[in-house]
Amino acid sequence: MLTDTAIKKAKPSTKPVRMFDGGGLYLELAISGGKLWRFKYRFDGKEKRQALGSYPDTSLAKAREKRDEARRLLADGIDPSEHRKAHKATRAEVAGNTFEAIGREWYSKELPLWAPTQAVKVKGIFEKNLYPWLGSRPITEIKASEFLATLRRMENRGAMETARRALQYSGQVFRYAIATGRAERDITPDLRGALSKANVQHHAVKCALKLAALLFVRPGELRKAEWTEIDLDRAEWNIPASRMKMKEAHLVPLCRQALEVLRELHPLTGRGRFVFPGERSHERPMSENSVNAALRCMGYPQDEMTGHGFRAMARTILDEVLGVRPDFIEHQLAHAVKDPNGRAYNRTAHLPERRKMMQQWADYLDKLKAGAEVIPLHGNAA
Repeated sequence: MLTDTAIKKAKPSTKPVRMFDGGGLYLELAISGGKLWRFKYRFDGKEKRQALGSYPDTSLAKAREKRDEARRLLADGIDPSEHRKAHKATRAEVAGNTFEAIGREWYSKELPLWAPTQAVKVKGIFEKNLYPWLGSRPITEIKASEFLATLRRMENRGAMETARRALQYSGQVFRYAIATGRAERDITPDLRGALSKANVQHHAVKCALKLAALLFVRPGELRKAEWTEIDLDRAEWNIPASRMKMKEAHLVPLCRQALEVLRELHPLTGRGRFVFPGERSHERPMSENSVNAALRCMGYPQDEMTGHGFRAMARTILDEVLGVRPDFIEHQLAHAVKDPNGRAYNRTAHLPERRKMMQQWADYLDKLKAGAEVIPLHGNAA
């Protein structure tokens, strides 16, 4: 029988050398220096050989385990080589039958039929919300309850419309799997009625409240925001002069937190004109009372907080607590700010500094939410 010492000392020759261990196992020393494990056996009267790996990646002990497993298969009338081929084929079939593998195949098939924006949305739904939890699962093993738990993750963060679309697109993936012989049934009909109905108006008001605090624009500027004014890639909101109190176009840098809110809201209202559409008609913006009504529902009395009050809060804290230059703050508030020569700043004045200020402000609000000290507020911002 072989030993590790004998194997390590073995040197290649001018022709292959076989070092036998017993029970059909031997180590073949190749002319190139490689050391390869082989199992020699007979099946149906024919002599056959099976590769068991190379030394030292496959140790002597491991090679013996593989030989013993092969001998057990032989005792049951099974050809070890054919058994390995079948096992590899099964693994390849399972890998090709996962929810992600079939989903990506379906996506590639549908891609030519979609507009680029739709393709990006569909891809994001699968890659961000479905594949991390279901992607590696064989599609035939996914249960309706398991799929519902994944959809609930989207609902719990307020993305009801995303959950609905995820269910819709996943149904197409299941039906594609059935058509290609890799599944027998579509489980998505079992989930009809299980998802919460997306309330666009309530979710839009919730997002408006968040943006009112993050961006501290005037309430009218916020509720009348249109998707065409917002550039998510450049992280900018360009408000036209016609909607501004001073009748000058205004640029609002979008912090990371504001972008997250807008991207979450886009699947709900992004196909329409207004970011925050009205409850009765999507052709009009939400009511001017919506934000204040939401604050009242949250328990804030009118003399304590209003939608306009976020501006005073931001101006006070940015100046007195965060130490931001007053002219940066005033310019971001869209007030009539002039330079030392009496000239009014344009919409892009101090833009890098204002971007930094807006992110600093959003990060400060996150700290307050996490339990930082609350600062009493005074003053007013028009």
